[in-house]
Amino acid sequence: MKIILLSGGSGKRLWPLSNEIRSKQFLKLLKNENGEPESMVQRVYGQIKSAGIETDIVVATGKNQKDSITSHLGDSVDVVLEPERRDTFPAIALASAYLYYEKQMDENEVVVVLPVDPYAELEYFTLLKEIEEKVADTTANISLMGIKPTYPSAKYGYIIPNNKNNLVEGFQEKPAEALAKQLIADGAMWNGGVFAFKVGYMMEKLKNYIAFTDYADVEQQYSMLPKISFDYEVVEKEKDIAMVEYSGIWKDLGTWNTLTEVMDESTVGKVLMSESCEDTHVINELDIPITVLGAKDMVIAASPDGILISDKRESSYLKEYINDISKRPMYEESGWGEYKVLDYVEYDDGNSSLTKSLFIKAGESLNYQEHAVRDEIWTIVDGIGDIVIDGHVRNVRRGDVAYITKGQRHSIKAMTDLRVIEVQIGNELVETDAKNLEWTW
Repeated sequence: MKIILLSGGSGKRLWPLSNEIRSKQFLKLLKNENGEPESMVQRVYGQIKSAGIETDIVVATGKNQKDSITSHLGDSVDVVLEPERRDTFPAIALASAYLYYEKQMDENEVVVVLPVDPYAELEYFTLLKEIEEKVADTTANISLMGIKPTYPSAKYGYIIPNNKNNLVEGFQEKPAEALAKQLIADGAMWNGGVFAFKVGYMMEKLKNYIAFTDYADVEQQYSMLPKISFDYEVVEKEKDIAMVEYSGIWKDLGTWNTLTEVMDESTVGKVLMSESCEDTHVINELDIPITVLGAKDMVIAASPDGILISDKRESSYLKEYINDISKRPMYEESGWGEYKVLDYVEYDDGNSSLTKSLFIKAGESLNYQEHAVRDEIWTIVDGIGDIVIDGHVRNVRRGDVAYITKGQRHSIKAMTDLRVIEVQIGNELVETDAKNLEWTW
């Protein structure tokens, strides 16, 4: 068995902490067994290992999440990058091709696909072995995990079992609550988005769209695959589907009201909250304090991207209110550290300035690169590092300043944990204005 973790999402439902780069699975709002903050992706990866599953794990994700995956999981997993966003069928097909060719899977070996962010008990992960067996040892081409419903929800799809032969009879996608209630009474289960199939089965599906002889062929023709979900393209067209039931705790932590239900603390960051507050959570990533008095059933979240103040139930409708918020992410985690945007100003002459606070981990470095349309000023505020500009290396520490003009090749390496204030100046300040180059420290 090999495992594919699907990591995607636009980051809008948990705004302002999540964004296009730091999606919900990277928010460190949960606690591990030692009481230390951990993200959803770290929790899921740890639970897979705790379930005794030692196998290759591949994370299928977009290019903008690669650094976040590496930052949270290190080099313990392979990352398959989608050349472009095309929904879950192409993503699963690409990751399956990677496992088949690069990890040399036998065509009869089973691949299990699951989301990167389910909140569940350990039993959920031990059942992955049973899901594998359903495909390996029966005539079923696909095996699913059915989640025992706890209420008639209109947010989830439903799996309708056939009690006569232990196979799946059909599906109902996000029914109205009245129909959901009837489906539950008839034994239907929530569709938790877990799939298992033999890797050869997926390779045959791929042949319907492209011709290929190796992983590179699939990657190069990715744009030719249909932009459709795995459920619609594969599952709903398949007749021989088995299901494994899971009846433990399971939550989709996709909205603030569900996420706060499992948080161990009601406040994170610089927060003062009066005893008169009830069922209120405050998460503050800013360096200024938030004081809350008498709030009831509220969620308050603040980050460099913005501030949310909402009734917990109303927070589930957040996405439709922030669709027009299109500015760049103001916070990003990376394998080398993190940055926060402190200030952005547009001037009358068409130029702009952008000020960032960078934290670079000891031993890590930024890409060696050059910019076409902007200058940068780096001020070292803490730590020791080496700066290279056009091949010339010099040691820097607190108080040192480096001026980098457009076209100059540059990088910085942290000898100790390093904090830098970066000021960008130019008429177009975008992340795409960076040409990466080769440099060996």
